[in-house]
Amino acid sequence: MNDADWALLKPYLEERTVKKHQLFAQEGKIGKDVGMIIEGSMRHYYLKDGEEKTTYFYFENALVGAYLSCITGRPSEISIDALTDTQLITFPYTRLAELFDESKAWERFGRKLAEWALIGVEERMAGLLMLSPEERYIQLLEGNKQKIIERIPQHLIANYLGITPVSLSRIRSRVTKG
Repeated sequence: MNDADWALLKPYLEERTVKKHQLFAQEGKIGKDVGMIIEGSMRHYYLKDGEEKTTYFYFENALVGAYLSCITGRPSEISIDALTDTQLITFPYTRLAELFDESKAWERFGRKLAEWALIGVEERMAGLLMLSPEERYIQLLEGNKQKIIERIPQHLIANYLGITPVSLSRIRSRVTKG
């Protein structure tokens, strides 16, 4: 992207800190902003019958937001909270959507963003449907998601895998011995 294309978004950029346990996006509210994490980590989850269902973790250099809500204008079904104090650069999604029409470079960025999101959703869905909890844990250990193992508390990893912390402990023990 050249300087002229970046200049189209620059006036809309805002540095923001989201404190640990503070929400960046909240279920029931319409998503408005997208952020790029500079430092810190966040968690993306759904709430079902009072129980949190973690579906994704975000770390440095990731774009984060309640995209479905931003795109449709409907209240978000997800919440995104900070697992640590998190520094972001944020901008309104509406401006990003305008840029898709104003600039070929931004339109390409939007396509790449959509492709990245689709890959993430497809991989996550396939893992949940096709792999056992132990296979999903091994995939975390061996795959490109090392930051989850290194930086996320065990109870949240268990939630992400769709199992209890006790089950995760048993799996970890088996994997370590095997």
